[in-house]
Amino acid sequence: MTRLDNIAPRATAQSRSTPDFVSTDIAALASHMSHCAHSRSRFFGFRAALDSAHSLVLPRMVTAALLAIVVMGVVGMI
Repeated sequence: MTRLDNIAPRATAQSRSTPDFVSTDIAALASHMSHCAHSRSRFFGFRAALDSAHSLVLPRMVTAALLAIVVMGVVGMI
């Protein structure tokens, strides 16, 4: 299995003049994925559910507000 710390740059004349973007991109991606994995707290699922609900409601803000008013009106009449 290839690990990121085992990746060694090739010693050719061409690679000395141009940076190796693939290795640096892989290292940056690995760093980002590590950071994301460590940032998941015990409330990650709850926050993900709230983000999903927010993404569903936000584009339909006026409709959601009108539905909330209608529901509150119906509940108030009961």
